[in-house]
Amino acid sequence: MNERLKEALLETETRYEKLQKMLSDPEVINDQQRFQKLVKEHASLKEVVARFREYKQLMKGIEEARNLLKNSDDEDSITLAEMELAELEPRKEELEEKLPLLLIPKDPNDDKNVIVEIRAGTGGDEAALFAGDLYRMYSRYAEGEGWETEVISTSDSEVGGLKEVIFVIEGKGAYSRLKYESGVHRVQRVPTTESSGRIHTSTATVAVLPEVEDVEIEIEQNDLNIETYRSSGPGGQSVNTTDSAVRITHEPTGVVVSCQDEKSQHKNKKKAMRILRARIKEKLEAEKQAEVDEARKTQIGTGGRSERIRTYNFPQGRVTDHRINLTTHQLDSILDGEIDEVVDKLIAADQAEKLKQVY
Repeated sequence: MNERLKEALLETETRYEKLQKMLSDPEVINDQQRFQKLVKEHASLKEVVARFREYKQLMKGIEEARNLLKNSDDEDSITLAEMELAELEPRKEELEEKLPLLLIPKDPNDDKNVIVEIRAGTGGDEAALFAGDLYRMYSRYAEGEGWETEVISTSDSEVGGLKEVIFVIEGKGAYSRLKYESGVHRVQRVPTTESSGRIHTSTATVAVLPEVEDVEIEIEQNDLNIETYRSSGPGGQSVNTTDSAVRITHEPTGVVVSCQDEKSQHKNKKKAMRILRARIKEKLEAEKQAEVDEARKTQIGTGGRSERIRTYNFPQGRVTDHRINLTTHQLDSILDGEIDEVVDKLIAADQAEKLKQVY
């Protein structure tokens, strides 16, 4: 273990012990807002401190066993020391790999539900069909994880597929697994209408936003321009006789959200507000992130809507993630929702980049 890492772990342990004392201070307990904040910080440090203390105990045991091997002539003692080293050293190596990862600051959004927006890009009808494929892929993945999926808004293509779909995936850790999916997804395949067998390239954009609670972002009612209108289907024909569709504009940021899937104006407004909160937070954070643009260079694509991140090549049954130069020939299973292999490698690459910055 290098000295920089050891120093960081010691600082973390010192902070943890200080927090323990503060949480028993009557003055802190009486200030519930501060108390809850410190409880949360204390809990976030608990595992890394426990593992660091285990590591220190292991090192003490290893040192004692090595000294015994070096200085003892007793065969039983030597055998015992060798057995102890055989048990302790693998665990030491395991902790030396795990401890740096535990020190990486956790994304506060990781445990949140996500709002996923998929839109057909270039490629006309084929792009809409691909957008439908991506929606099915994420829906199947969510199903496999035991998460719930709720469609917020859809716009169907006349030939099948989706011009746009916005949906919520509810489940612990959803954002931690899906946040790397934001960006431009590209498909290469022969459309069913192509008689010459020529491969077409089409795209769809995916945006994955953490769902935002009311208390996380303050939205003044006076800042909202809420309009109602009649829902329309493909071709623009009216599909409702009442003004149930809702369009909400947040004047300070210019963010606009429309929702018309429900027959109830109240339900459409509620769904639109879920999307609005997430988009406003995304916009504000993107502006803030632009001020520290250097940090963005090391991100493994977590939010850039214009970044081309992945290609799905049907003739070769190949999927390539361009951010980490990952290629797999499991196209069918990936489109069926089995994306863990790709997600795991994206997470590992992201962690490796963050570790480089710190250690």
